[in-house]
Amino acid sequence: MTLNGKRIGFGLTGSHCTYDAVMPQIEKLVKAGAEVQPIVTFTVKNTTTRFGKGEDWVTKLEEMTGKKVIDSIVDAEPLGPKYPLDCMVIAPLTGNTMSKLANALTDSPVLMAAKATLRNLKPVVLGISTNDALGLNGVNLMRLMATKNIYFIPFGQDDPLKKPNSIVARMDALVDTVEAALEGRQYQPVLIEKFRDKA
Repeated sequence: MTLNGKRIGFGLTGSHCTYDAVMPQIEKLVKAGAEVQPIVTFTVKNTTTRFGKGEDWVTKLEEMTGKKVIDSIVDAEPLGPKYPLDCMVIAPLTGNTMSKLANALTDSPVLMAAKATLRNLKPVVLGISTNDALGLNGVNLMRLMATKNIYFIPFGQDDPLKKPNSIVARMDALVDTVEAALEGRQYQPVLIEKFRDKA
């Protein structure tokens, strides 16, 4: 599957510690010839953490993709009927956004873009990063895994001893997962031993 000419929405949510793992994957999509449209939640845009300022991340996204970041629900809505995407990626996907997506809530630009893409029966690829995927959010994770046109970047426990409910996607499998999703299949294996990456 070639990504050349594919319109890919790329949504970032507030798992700030994961951005360094995600940015190289956006670059890979761009280098593969995809037209990448960045979309951010209000948290991404407006929050400063030890991982950087929101405005700096927005600037970096715009420089990498050559596109103005979509940062409002109103601006994300046309990705459904007017400017449809071939695929929507949300990476990192926080537990907060995951729970809302699983329960059909639309209160951020990223969720609106995902809803617009699902409306068009196009794939949505999720790169999970949350401390409670195996806790209260487990039901939402399973609901999304069983939902048509939703695909997951392979994921596993990142620190099973200190954070047994935490799951993080292996972001370096993002491009492969997008390619598979565009063909209508889940990239495998989806469950991995993520913590071994640190060994």
